[in-house]
Amino acid sequence: MTRLKKLLFASVLALATVTLGNAQCASWVDSPQKEDAENAHSIYRQALKDKDYTLAYENWEKAFTIAPAADGKRDYHFTDGAQLFLQKFKNETDATLKDEHKAKYISLIDDAIACYKAGSITSSKCPDGSCIDARIGYLAGRKAFDMFYTLNTPYSQTLAALDLARENSGLGAEYIIFDPYASIIVYEFEKGKFEKAKARSLYDELNAIADHNIEKGGSLGPYYQQAKEAMNAKFAVIGNDIFDCEFFVEKMRPEYDASPEDPEVWKKIVSKLKAQSCDPSNAFLMEVEGKYKTWANTQNAAKKAEFEANNPGILAKKAYDAGNFEEAINKYNDAISGETDLKKKAGYQFSKASIQYRKLKKYGAARATALEAAKNRPGWGRPYMLIGDMYGSGARSCGDSWNQRLAILAAMDKYRYAKSVDASVADDANSRLSKYRASMPSREDGFSRGLKEGSTQTVGCWIGEKVKIQYAK
Repeated sequence: MTRLKKLLFASVLALATVTLGNAQCASWVDSPQKEDAENAHSIYRQALKDKDYTLAYENWEKAFTIAPAADGKRDYHFTDGAQLFLQKFKNETDATLKDEHKAKYISLIDDAIACYKAGSITSSKCPDGSCIDARIGYLAGRKAFDMFYTLNTPYSQTLAALDLARENSGLGAEYIIFDPYASIIVYEFEKGKFEKAKARSLYDELNAIADHNIEKGGSLGPYYQQAKEAMNAKFAVIGNDIFDCEFFVEKMRPEYDASPEDPEVWKKIVSKLKAQSCDPSNAFLMEVEGKYKTWANTQNAAKKAEFEANNPGILAKKAYDAGNFEEAINKYNDAISGETDLKKKAGYQFSKASIQYRKLKKYGAARATALEAAKNRPGWGRPYMLIGDMYGSGARSCGDSWNQRLAILAAMDKYRYAKSVDASVADDANSRLSKYRASMPSREDGFSRGLKEGSTQTVGCWIGEKVKIQYAK
């Protein structure tokens, strides 16, 4: 750029600044209409307090037209005007006019910020200009709040206002920006429009602002606390996507240090770090998980022992599954002796009888146990079905052919009785009865012994029951 061009560029820039200061940022200090401006200013300010918005707008417009920057030491004409147009926006039903009111609100706040940056407005609170950045941040934050909750402006514009508020306010940023910031970041991130690193950086910075003001205390402390919690609840939606393992290690270590022997804390930490796909060799994860596993194993063993002590039938089943049938019988005896519920006791007795018969071949003992079960649970057919099975399977070892067939009759009697007291076993009973009909005594065998059908005979061997003679058809 030549020296002439540089001079021309500097002149244009200076002219723009003068124009901004003299028009957009003009004050009434040297204005020939100063009195009119001051009068209009006083009238509209009082009207605003009285909520007489019509009178307020008429006089605000006069004051603003003459002196946008009032006396050059305050931004009331910009901010009050913005609130008037916000009120118009809320009350307006015409879409076109609503857009006009929205645009005017935004431009008034933007003009106020521009005047501060141009030095056309100075603050009476800090004549040296040290609080100008804070005021700009405040105005940008309030604008962003209204843009998000009332004006429904595009997120890109609202985000720009939020960034301006944060950059100028620093740790003094108002808590009202937290929720809009988090909402927009999460929404944009989920749409793939926000970078992971930037989202995490803003999370850190906003939490630093919150923590600073919470620690500072005062009347606003609780508001910062509440706003922080609400903000972080929204960030939690994308927390697993924007934060890595080390972030969560750093975040959760203070909780662990505060309660290093609390199993619930161990469980929470292990679950979170694993969800973040932390390397199993991570030192912190290994330390906490080691503690938790040791504790969990001890707890599980204690619960298992307590459960088994209160449920001896479980131990009996375990012994049975392991093939330790005598041990299973002993455990069922423990269960039977300690059980007061007759239905449960009958169940244990039936299981014991089944083992005595099917695994240990102790038929007499098995029958006695089955009958105890039937006594403790009236109307239950399974014990009689089991005795019938004993008689049927043991028939071959019950003496000569005649006695073997009498044993079959004894078995069939048990099946008939079982279905007579318990309809739920009827199908099984009928199936067995059908199976054994061919093994009933023959009429010829009976007649050769001088026995008529219906006469009574005692079954030999261990069965020893009386049966009525029935002949195969």
